[in-house]
Amino acid sequence: MTTARKQLICVDATPYYHCVSRCVRQSFLCGKDITTKKSYEHRREWIEHKIQSLTHTYCIDVCAYAVMSNHYHLVLHINRDKALRLSVDQVIERWSHEHKLPVLIQRWLQKELKSQAEEDKCLEIIEVWRERLWSLSWFMKELNYDIACKANQEDQCSGHFWESRFKSQALLDEKALAAAMAYVDLNPIRAGIAKSPEKSDFTSINARLKALNDNQETAPCLHPFIGNPTNKRLDGIPFRLMDYIELVDWTARQFREGKTSISDSLPPIIERLNFNQKSWLEVCTTLERKRSTAIGAPCNIQNAKVALNKSRIHCYQLE
Repeated sequence: MTTARKQLICVDATPYYHCVSRCVRQSFLCGKDITTKKSYEHRREWIEHKIQSLTHTYCIDVCAYAVMSNHYHLVLHINRDKALRLSVDQVIERWSHEHKLPVLIQRWLQKELKSQAEEDKCLEIIEVWRERLWSLSWFMKELNYDIACKANQEDQCSGHFWESRFKSQALLDEKALAAAMAYVDLNPIRAGIAKSPEKSDFTSINARLKALNDNQETAPCLHPFIGNPTNKRLDGIPFRLMDYIELVDWTARQFREGKTSISDSLPPIIERLNFNQKSWLEVCTTLERKRSTAIGAPCNIQNAKVALNKSRIHCYQLE
């Protein structure tokens, strides 16, 4: 039996989540269908562009993504505080990026309301929108709906394009966040369709490397790296970008070369997160196989149970 989404996602437990959506039909989401020989490669751009578009609407930050042949991965950060700080006008502006505004709200903007009741109703609608702006379910719903409509139109068919629900895993600490991001960015390499992070098209690591080459601090629409700040108000991924790039590159070489021996030198971020080589490579290959809904250290898993008000959760423990 499936678990209600509200019992899987709780910002008080963690703002970070690994999400996966898979196609329900045999036809490919992207890439080339070996049966029909038809290429769907252009759909990768649909997804990438829609993700970027939604970041301008939602207070959901994209930490990592990878678009594969019949599914895609996202590592997302729910920025609830940002949504709660938005002014009424900012909420309306964000919502209008992807949605047509009701006539009543248009009259609000034109200062043409005729009663206090109308103003109260406008405020009620706006607060509903505010809550949706930091909703992971709404973000994923709008991403999948848009792509499904385009794909169905192109395939000249109707019906479900995606599995009924997206899968989500709560990332309860920095170890889980680093592992999930690397797992996502390394998807094309593990699948054998790319030989290096630089060649991994339609991934966040590829976008970040391109941005570096263009002397940009971070790739457009991606959550920035801010190191390990003492100022908790800084908003970003708690690692250094160059440390993360080194980590992904090193891990990719282990997969590519099939190394099983202990390496003399590990990337600094692995040592800082208290991983050893074996446990790191294991989590980078088995993150989904465990079918867990939460990933993290035992103490953080216990805290998540309290936040979710659950006596047990299906977890992947990182020692």
